[in-house]
Amino acid sequence: MVTLSVDASKIEIAAGTNLLAACLQNDIYVPNLCYIEGMDHPPASCRLCFVEIEGKDAPVPACTVEVRHDMAVRTDTPGVRRLQKTALQLLLSVHDVDCKNCPANRNCALQDMAKFLKIALKSKHLDLFLKKSKIDLGHPFLEYYPNRCVLCGRCIYVCRAQQAHTQLTFAKRGFDTVIGFFGNPQSSPPSCDTCRACAEACPVAALLPKP
Repeated sequence: MVTLSVDASKIEIAAGTNLLAACLQNDIYVPNLCYIEGMDHPPASCRLCFVEIEGKDAPVPACTVEVRHDMAVRTDTPGVRRLQKTALQLLLSVHDVDCKNCPANRNCALQDMAKFLKIALKSKHLDLFLKKSKIDLGHPFLEYYPNRCVLCGRCIYVCRAQQAHTQLTFAKRGFDTVIGFFGNPQSSPPSCDTCRACAEACPVAALLPKP
């Protein structure tokens, strides 16, 4: 076990624990999207879980750091909050904010973070850029909404790692990046018809089982 300080709290936790997990397990909220507990190599792609660690020159993503004894962490400095707000505002600038018609309404990671960081879901300072395709119905069992998707990769992780499937991946590049489907969704158990792990892992209802 190691002891570290996070803000005003002392935490005792197993050595080697992911710092983001250590915070969340001790009721210290750090905004995050792409992390799922148990990941061996978190992608740090959402750039939201920044913290400041004593001895480091700049904020770092908490999901990429292992705890160590006597580590001193700050999750609420002005610099950290500025990075988190900027990252979330950029995500929202390519997100179809239509909460009243979204199944994730009131159970949405973006709503929770916007409330926590005290920013509006619709920015007055950034233009809104949405993809042309509002819905992809190409999968036999799933509906995909590209303009809800935050490209966190959680669906890909659970499909590939937890379900031993490789049927989801990132496709295209840059602004056009989406979640792509390949392989036979009925090929090996559990099939996509009964699995639903990717839809359950999605924090914004971008993937939904077809009715």
